[in-house]
Parts: sequence; structure tokens; C-alpha cells
Amino acid sequence: MTSSQALIDAASSHSRYLRSLLSARAWLPERLASSLEHALTRADLDSFLAESPLDESTLGPRLRQLKSWVAAQVMVRDLAGLAPLAEVTGAMTLLAEVAVSTAQRVLSAHLAIRHGLPRNATGELQELIVIGMGKLGGGELNVSSDIDLIFAYPEDGETDGARPIGNFEFFNRLGRAMIGAISELTGDGYVFRVDMRLRPNGDSGPLVANFDMLENYFITQGREWERYAWIKARPLTGTHHEELKAIARPFIFRKYLDFGAINAMRDLHAQIRREVTRREMGNNIKLGPGGIREIEFIAQVFQLIRGGGDQGLRIRPTLRVLDALVERGQLSAEVVADLASAYDFLRRLEHRIQYLDDAQTHSLPDSAEDMLRLAHSMGFSDAPALQAKLDAHRQRVGQNFDEVFADPVAQEHPLEPVWQGACQGGPTCDCLGELGYRHPHESAARLEAFHNSARLRSMGEDARNRLDALMPRILELAAVRTNPDETLARMIELLEAICRRAAYLALLQQYPQALARVVELVSSSSLAASYVTRHPLLLDELLDGRQLTVQPDWSAFAGQLAGVMDDLGDDVERQMDVMRESHHAQLFRLLNQDLAGGLSVEHLSDHLSALADAILAETLRLNWRRAKRHAPEHRFAILGYGKLGGKELGYASDLDLVFVHDDPDPECQVVYARMAQRINTWLDSRTAAGHLFETDMRLRPNGESGLIVVSLEAFEQYQRNDAWVWELQALTRARFCAGNAEVGAKFEALRSSLLAEARDIEKLRSEVLAMRHKMRDSFANKGEGFELKHDAGGLIDVEFIVQFLVLAHAHAHPELTENKGNIALLGRAAAAGLIPEDLATGSANAYRTMRHAQHGQRLNQLKSRVLDGSLDAARIPVQALWRVVFGE
Repeated sequence: MTSSQALIDAASSHSRYLRSLLSARAWLPERLASSLEHALTRADLDSFLAESPLDESTLGPRLRQLKSWVAAQVMVRDLAGLAPLAEVTGAMTLLAEVAVSTAQRVLSAHLAIRHGLPRNATGELQELIVIGMGKLGGGELNVSSDIDLIFAYPEDGETDGARPIGNFEFFNRLGRAMIGAISELTGDGYVFRVDMRLRPNGDSGPLVANFDMLENYFITQGREWERYAWIKARPLTGTHHEELKAIARPFIFRKYLDFGAINAMRDLHAQIRREVTRREMGNNIKLGPGGIREIEFIAQVFQLIRGGGDQGLRIRPTLRVLDALVERGQLSAEVVADLASAYDFLRRLEHRIQYLDDAQTHSLPDSAEDMLRLAHSMGFSDAPALQAKLDAHRQRVGQNFDEVFADPVAQEHPLEPVWQGACQGGPTCDCLGELGYRHPHESAARLEAFHNSARLRSMGEDARNRLDALMPRILELAAVRTNPDETLARMIELLEAICRRAAYLALLQQYPQALARVVELVSSSSLAASYVTRHPLLLDELLDGRQLTVQPDWSAFAGQLAGVMDDLGDDVERQMDVMRESHHAQLFRLLNQDLAGGLSVEHLSDHLSALADAILAETLRLNWRRAKRHAPEHRFAILGYGKLGGKELGYASDLDLVFVHDDPDPECQVVYARMAQRINTWLDSRTAAGHLFETDMRLRPNGESGLIVVSLEAFEQYQRNDAWVWELQALTRARFCAGNAEVGAKFEALRSSLLAEARDIEKLRSEVLAMRHKMRDSFANKGEGFELKHDAGGLIDVEFIVQFLVLAHAHAHPELTENKGNIALLGRAAAAGLIPEDLATGSANAYRTMRHAQHGQRLNQLKSRVLDGSLDAARIPVQALWRVVFGE
């Protein structure tokens, strides 16, 4: 008891409020001394209230006694250094929750005696839902906080008693009684001040609202600052919480990225700053520069921007949000460490200010004596030392706040007249020519047409203002590219696609570095330009340059994707959209690395193939989960052929798929056939988020007339007895991509066995040549230049050489059955003495060179035809090897 008394005495020297509590309540000192060893729990508070009966007359006094004990306990443990910030805010939040739920329970029972219980039209019991807002919702109450509440209930109806009243009237009376029980100032003080101004229409709106009214308000009248407030909304009582969240979620969180939230919160902050200045509140550590509110704003603006697509950001506590932003790369660990340290310091200082007199203030005291007392309570020797630390924290918070919220277009751009068609130096084309545009007349005409287009005339004012701020910067950035006219044209095409989506314009406006990356990207590749135009959500990927250079971890990606899909439950439409968005983002990162020279064509194809495998595996998992199963686990596998099988996928490659199973259950065929069709539909459907893959299943046994899924046994019989040579050629590039690992291993063993069969080499050579001649007749380029895929000495010739060597010699050289790619297999064939080593090396190098050339053409959406003679030398070793192998 002595040590507890010492802690109480020490805390009392820092808090007049604590001294007044202890002197006014004779029962409190002993109770406090006996409870200081541990943090208070819900059970402690419930036990306190249970010590005496509660009714409408005893409720208020007993809650105020509880408040006295909890507040005193918090102050002593905090000032003694025993309670971290989370304990202090947690205890005060717990007190508010217990006070609200207890008041509702007692007062509702009292009302029900007279009027009965409220019910809807079908007789379902209705309960008042008390929604905690602000710091109560976030679990962050301070010791002198008021509590922001909103009262809601699901449906109208009336009570079931002898004197029935409408549900609205019942809950209105209940709400008013609860406010009085909690906030009325009596001789025992009050529990919490209650603020109801966050309800729909504020003070002028009804005290309670049913769900229909709440939803209508969100749709028709909800304001931007209310979205900010509702982030922390938390139902404390009642039921139907999920239904309430579903109503509020679309209002708080936009479906897609919402960069317009930055301007809205910047405006709100400016209003607060003006009020702080007007009222000379510079010493206010909550609302003043670098204060608590700026830290909260930093956290919450990212929630508003990204919470629509990222459920992990729909959380309430400020520090948890900041940690989540580090995990997502939106803020650096160093910035968050600064903000978290400042938040802890400012909140603890805020509490000590309020401990002085239980005043709802956040400003440093004017009294030198109180400043010294404050400094000592914070562990400083004097007030100047406290002030220096405070100033350092506020300066860092202010710097970080300005980095997030600074307006990058506050100054008018010097090229504004060029965009507006009022260039002072003469016609717009002359101005563009001076800037470095190669075809200024064409670009000026394109710019004028865009400026005067009906699309722009129909834009909203906000979006048009953003576009007007962007265009001069785009003109400047495009001018320094090697192809300024093409870059401008591609940027205009992108802007035409997104100009009615103010959020995308806001992103480019708010983040100049992202705009610079977009211009660089579209300048480098027409494929990249068209891809981001089709999927503007990818603009978000350009905000964090680090994400564009990190080598992908496909197992981690697969795990994260599965987690996101599981979080979406049974919402198939949203799952399909999110999977597409995830795939597009990963592909876009690879495209950026590719254009930056960070990936070889071979490594790019490996990554694209691994990405496709991950998508296939997750698509199979989700569709098996929804299948009408005949067994706990499936024995189903997805096989990749063609470019997927050979791990040579490009950005727009389709997927050649074959579905097999190894399942003796007679019911499995129907189950797997339905699942295979769903998988194909899942992959090939176009949704609001775009498209995943074109799929082709014609390589299955018997082609389009065959079963969509075949057993491994049937697959083997077909390959041994009925397959054409071209189907065996295709098998050389087949591999297991996703599904049951045991079935996959059986397929790989079967594939090796099939490829290693002894064959009549001359007959094989004749059939392969016949197929190649047929392809040349159908596909070879008859125009100028070299069609590097189909012409003699091109890519397909290399593929046919390798496929023939595998089928002809794998029985004697089983190492050729491995699916290692054409370059590696040429080396193995040379090592086996099947072809000359110099021609194998020359053809491998030629294959690599032609793939690079093909890739370069595709990056700018050009056909696979080279008009100059740059690849003539590469064709020579391939044509020489063709003569050696086929005798032509």
C-alpha cells in the first residue's frame, strides 16, 4: 500500500484534477491504491458496476463513480511510467464502451416496460446501434475526450407493448436518455461529454436514423469531410453491423483509386489552419502546425485513396494504418518511425495537459508554473527542454505532411498559353517547333483537336481544371523525348481514355514524378502506352519507383493472391476483377523493368510464364472450391503447350492448354469437365477490369471434337496410337503448369516416355518437312524484308529442327526429352554428336537474336518483319543447320 500511495502522491503533484477526485470521493483512494498493479479490464469495469443494482435513477451516479476510478487509475499509472499510450487510450475507450452499453441496456429496459420492444413489420426485434466515431471509433480516446456518437437502427415499425410507439420515437427517447445519463453535469461530474454533430445533417438532423435514411443521405448529401469522419466509425451496440458497414463502405471508400481525396483533405486542413490562426492557437498540439491532426490526416488520406481496393487499409487506429502503409510501400519506414514517435509524444503530452484540470484543451498552458509541471511530468528538467523536443517533433511532422499534401501546381506553368492556343511567340506549331517537336504542324493540329473536342467540353469543372494543369507539363516532358510527337500523341490518347475519371487526373497532378514516368513509358513503347491506356489503374504502380525494380517472388505473389481471393469470400465478380488487376500490375512491373533494360528476353519470358502458372493455379483452386465435388481433393492437372509450355510467353501471348486427370472415380469426368469449362471462362472472359488470357484448347486429343478433359490413360493411348506427327512435335514443348502435383509428375514421366519412343527417322523427316512446307506456303511473308518467324532461316525453322532432333534421337539420348528450351536443346544435340557444334552455337545465337528483334518489334506493336538486312547474317547458320538435318 505504501508504494501505491507514493505513486498516487507523485501523480497528484502533476494533476489538480487527480487531487480534486481523491479529496471529493472518500471511497476512491483505497480503491485506487488496491488496483494500481495492473491495467483495468472489461471484467474489472463490469464487476464495479455489478456491486450495486442499476436502474434509471442509479445509473448516472454509478457511471460517474466508475469514471472517477478509471480516470484516476489511468492518470497514476501513466504519470508513473507504468502505462504505455495504448493502455491509456484503451482504458478510456473501454470506459466509454461500457458506459454506452450499460446505459442502453438499463434505459431500454425501462422504456420497454411502458411501450414494449421495437419491432419491424415482420416482427423482428430492432435494437439501437450506437456508432462510435472519431477517437472512440479508433480506440484512441484521451482522458478528457468527448465522445462522438451516431444513433442508427435497421428498420421502422413500432413497439409491441400496451402503449405502442413508432421505432423512431422509441429510439429517439432512448438516445436522449442515454445522452443525459452520460453527459449531464451533476454533483458527481459527468462521464463523457457527448457530441452528436457527426450525424446526418448535424444539429439540424434527427437524433436517430434508420438504415434507409442513412443510405439515402450518403448518396445524396454526404460530404467529403464526412467520408474522413466515417473511416473510424465503429458500431458499439446492437446487431446488423455487417449490413451497416455495407451501407457506409461505398460512401467512405471509392471502388477505385481516389486521388481526389488529397485536394478535399487539403481544403479541410486549410480551413483548420485558418481557424487556428484566427484564434491564435499556435500552441495547440492537436490542430496547430505539426500537430496530432496532421499525423491523422496523413494516415487517413491514404485510406481514402486506396481503401476501396485494399481491405487491409480499412482499419481505424492511426498507428496501425501507418504500419500498413509501410508494408505497402506508400510511406518509408523512416517517415513512419518519425510520425509514430511524434504521435506517441504528442498524445502523452496532450494527456498531461488535460490531467491538470480535466479541461478539454490541447493547448500548452500560459502559466510558467504549469509549463514546468508539464515538463517534469514528461521527464524534462525544465520547460525550454520540453519545448525544444516538442518543436523538433512538430517540425518533422510538418515536413512529412507537406510532402504528402503539398500542391504541385500552385504556380502557373510557362507553357499554359501553348495549351490554351494563345502562344505569344506566334502560331502554336511554331512554339512546338521551338520546344523540339519534329512535326510541329501535326502535333499542333492534334493538340487543338483535343483541346476543342466534345469529350473535353463535357468534362466536369474539377476534372477540366486538373487537365488544364497537366497539359503544359506534358508538353514540356514530351518535348525532351527522342520522339516528342509520338509521345504527345500517345499521351493524348491516354488522356482521352481517363479524362472523365478525375481520380486518375488527380494522381498525375498530385505526383509529378508519376507523370514523368508515364511520359517516359509511353515514349519508350507503343505497347506500354496502349496497355496503360486500357488499364489506367496501373498508373498507381508508377508512384513507387522501388516496386518497378524489385525482382518478382512468384511464390509470395501466389500466396498473397490466394489471401486476397479468400478475403473476397464468394464474390466471384470481384474476385475475377481483382485477379485481373493483380495480373495487370505484375505484368506492368515486368514491362517497366524490360524497358529500363533490366530483363533479358529469356528472363522476361520466364517471369511471364511463372506469372501465368500462378494465375492458373489460383483459378483452379477457386473453381475447385465451387465445384460439386466427388472427392475431398481433385486429381486434375493443367498442361501448358506452345509458348507457355516452352516458357517463351510474350506480353500478349495466348495460352495453349490441355486438361487431364488421373482419377478412377466414375463421377469425376462430369465434375472435371464442368470445372475445366469454368476455368476457361474465368481466364478468357472480359470484365470491367479487363482480360486475362486468350485461351486455345485445340491441342487436346482429337482437337476441337475431343473431350475438354481426358484421363492420363486416354491421353497416352491417343499419343501412342492416333497422334499426328505435329502433335508429337507440340508435345516436345508441353509441361505441367498447375494442379495435382502427383498427376503432374505422372504426366512428365509419360511425356518423356512418349518422346523417347524409337521412330523411323526417314519417315519422320519426311512428315516434318511436309508440315513445314505447308506452314511456309500458308504463313511465310511474300513482301519485302525478312519475316523473322515464318521465313526460311527464321524462328520456326529453329523450333522444327529441335523438335525433329528430339523425336528422332531421344530414344538413344534421353537427355533430349527434358523441356529445357530450344537453345539448351541445340547444345545437348551437339554434345551428343547429332549436329555440328559450330552450327548449333550459331543457330542458338541466331535464335536469341531473332527473339530479341521480335520482342523489340512487339514493344512498338509492329509486325515481325525486318525491312533492312540487319538479320541476314543470323539466318545463315540456321539455314546451314537446316540443310544438315533435313538435306534441303
